Amino acid sequence: MVGWFKRLGKKLTKERGTLADNLTHLILGSPKIDATLIEGLEAILIQADLGVNVTNRILDRIQKNNTLALGYDASEVRELVYAVIIDILRLSRGYTDVVPPPAAPSPYVYMMVGVNGVGKTTTIAKLAHRAREGGKEVLLVAADTFRAAAIEQLEIWGQRLNVEVIRHRQGADPSAVIHDGLTAAKNRKTDVVIIDTAGRLQTKQNLMSELEKMHRVMAKILPGTPHDVLLVLDATTGQNALSQARLFKEAVGVTGIVLTKLDSTSKGGIVVAIVEELNIPVKWIGVGESHADFSSFDVEEFADSLVQAH
Repeated sequence: MVGWFKRLGKKLTKERGTLADNLTHLILGSPKIDATLIEGLEAILIQADLGVNVTNRILDRIQKNNTLALGYDASEVRELVYAVIIDILRLSRGYTDVVPPPAAPSPYVYMMVGVNGVGKTTTIAKLAHRAREGGKEVLLVAADTFRAAAIEQLEIWGQRLNVEVIRHRQGADPSAVIHDGLTAAKNRKTDVVIIDTAGRLQTKQNLMSELEKMHRVMAKILPGTPHDVLLVLDATTGQNALSQARLFKEAVGVTGIVLTKLDSTSKGGIVVAIVEELNIPVKWIGVGESHADFSSFDVEEFADSLVQAH
């Protein structure tokens, strides 16, 4: 995974205008910490999608560690930015197994949520592949019955991975599909169940009502499920990813984030903003379309890729 993150770091910093490059230009232009540097730093951090809250935390840390009248060396700024990002992301450490020890009574149930177009179906395939690599029996549940394409895509991945997909017809009640899927998993003593859900965002009330019904059905068949509600977010959407995370957390109690398309954006700061505001860990990262392009989230290397010149 280290090599993968080093490659990711190069992708995140190869374009002009990244956080790391802008920090370098700022430090070279203002070798001492002064009011002008602080003002420039604030603009850079906001531009990098770190958000107001994270930016204020960084500026406060710098103010506490520096007396402007003394004009401390500006090279310290990069390390202070790195330290704050590490501090915020620390709850994202340690997620490596798809069935975290100690595992819940079998099966371990994942509920996948996220808007259309973020790569949710591909992420499900990657998670299933990871579980299969670990010797787990996996069952996929096609509870996104709103789109026929979603059911078909999941079945295609199921065939590629040799994983069974429980499905109903398009337009069927999603909770009925979940009922059948969890019942089958329970009877077969399946290790991991991954449930796809509709990615449409209608009104908040409609979303919450549908997801609450799914929860009731899960709890009836397998008390305590789902064990994980994973929100799939597209890193390229910037601040929109934060608004999506807020809505889904309120609707269904998100327990973790899977970030997709991080290799195609030069601004990964939104990750920090989401974790800081919503206190939700980033568990995995997807990059590329292959089912093998899936990695646990390495806090230190990700922070390094954001702020260090490569």
